[in-house]
Amino acid sequence: MIALSCEDITLAFGADTILEHVSFSINDGDKLGIVGVNGAGKSSLLKVITGEYRAESGSVYISKDKTVAMLSQNVGMESENTVIDEMYSAFPRLIADEKRLAELRASIEAGDTSLASQYSSLEESFTRSGGYEFRGRCRGMLINLGFEERFHSLRISSLSGGQKTRVALARMLLTAPDIMILDEPTNHLDVKSLFWLENYLKASPLTIIVVSHDRYFLDVVTNKTLDIENRRAKLYLGNYTTYRQKKETDREVQMRHYINQQREIERIEKIIEQQHRWNRERNIRTAESKQKQIDRMEKIDRPDALPETVRMRFVSSGEIVGSVMSFRGLSKGYPGKPLFRDLTAEINKSERVFITGDNGCGKSTLIKIIAGKEKADSGFIEPGYNVTIGYYDQENQNLDPLNTVIDELWNCEPNLSETEVRNALALFLFKSDDVAKKVSVLSGGERARLTLAKLLLKKMNLLVLDEPTNHLDIGSREALENAVAEFDGTVIAVSHDRYFISRLATRILDFNAVTQGEIYDYHGGYGDYIEFRDKVLNPAQEKAAPVVTDAKQAYLESKRNAAEKRKHENALRRTKERISALENEISDIDEQMKGEADTNAELLSELYEKKERAETELLELYEKLEELGGEI
Repeated sequence: MIALSCEDITLAFGADTILEHVSFSINDGDKLGIVGVNGAGKSSLLKVITGEYRAESGSVYISKDKTVAMLSQNVGMESENTVIDEMYSAFPRLIADEKRLAELRASIEAGDTSLASQYSSLEESFTRSGGYEFRGRCRGMLINLGFEERFHSLRISSLSGGQKTRVALARMLLTAPDIMILDEPTNHLDVKSLFWLENYLKASPLTIIVVSHDRYFLDVVTNKTLDIENRRAKLYLGNYTTYRQKKETDREVQMRHYINQQREIERIEKIIEQQHRWNRERNIRTAESKQKQIDRMEKIDRPDALPETVRMRFVSSGEIVGSVMSFRGLSKGYPGKPLFRDLTAEINKSERVFITGDNGCGKSTLIKIIAGKEKADSGFIEPGYNVTIGYYDQENQNLDPLNTVIDELWNCEPNLSETEVRNALALFLFKSDDVAKKVSVLSGGERARLTLAKLLLKKMNLLVLDEPTNHLDIGSREALENAVAEFDGTVIAVSHDRYFISRLATRILDFNAVTQGEIYDYHGGYGDYIEFRDKVLNPAQEKAAPVVTDAKQAYLESKRNAAEKRKHENALRRTKERISALENEISDIDEQMKGEADTNAELLSELYEKKERAETELLELYEKLEELGGEI
């Protein structure tokens, strides 16, 4: 059944057309990946779907009774709630029911037994709706997305932009809308959280639309791909890799057909020209017939030119003598938060060393120490002879927001001519009026490209990269991969882009493989390391635990709660039945003591003992009944 469809969507801002005649549809449970270069209109299409933007023409159909929610790239979440309270706020009805149950319970315990039926009915509904597990689900979701318990009490207003995005993602996953729209959800996740999110979304029955430049993520999660290119869109069945293969094949086939048709048209036109030269009546009729043949052809368009991508090449500053860099007993931490300790390693020429680990473990801090931007607490770094470092900062802090684009680059290399500076910027898609933009108004992708442009003007033999693929579209990531692969120097990098790591890494420094503060040093590629880590370092994790979706988790927890409730009700029923039996037994003993035992001392003594035992048990049962929430 169709969950959502777009029909002939055209979107423009003034004279600038962003999308043109975009049509596609997805079914219930589909996972659609939307791809395209930065600025292609991916986020704009999402905003048309949610109604934030109004299209010039066309329509959006959403199946009746479907709920839709969207996670934007930049979440404007401003709240004084704590992180955990923000998660709880996704369940206002359960919180209200929980409060009402507490009020009813207090009233019943105070003696108002008329509310017992209302309490029982509300508690049954509360249990069925997941009332006893929603708080646990909130905590679990936060932990899975990289928020340890110590973060749960932080105010939302104190979080970074990336942390706010992760909280918003966690909250959306809990609310589970029928159609979930995610715009770059992986930007602020470490590899551990990425794996969890991939498996969660893949197993989810929800319909999902996701914009992402993470090729691994798209391959795992999606089953359909919408390619937006040159304002148009085409839907492909399959994940990212399948889409790329089909797109290349389609372009090759279309180009071959176009060339063959052009050759046929050229052949017929030569015949027409020849017939006109002969200029007899029969020749004129032949020429007219051939012209009609051309006119009747269904013309095949030449494939559109692919969107322009950045071009880059790193220039080496020369050969390094000896080892590139030595770490000796390197340690770093902050008050209450140790990062790493006693790192001792030797970085050799031409190695491509990738540093991996969870967010906040100290990867970027180590990179900054290597680049000379921070100091270690103890130990030292000794660079080799003739080492020249080129450093890419993921936060782009080396950009001056008051500069124009051209001034930012020119100030970096004042000896270049204006033409040389403009040519360098053109390689990174800054052309014409773009070079006059202020750095302060640039998007994240534009800032990343400008930082890379500055880096390419330097000569270096050690390239130090901190999350260089953040904010880059897929084409730019591939260009960067090619440039790093062709660089004849040494590379030390931090990245969460598994495509990037898999293609380039020759050595892995993993913060998470052993114990806190220690870094495991593996000489080999990323794929080999993952296999080694799972089999040797973490054998218990070799066989991954099955993914449990929220729906399944809620079902299992509901079953557990129902079982607990039945157990409680049975205990309550048995206690009441035993109390009733003891009360009847004591009543019978009293009757016997007034009757025949009144004149029989031996029988009277036995009855006293029997009554005393019954009353002792009865008092214990009264206490148990109170604990079970029952009435005496």
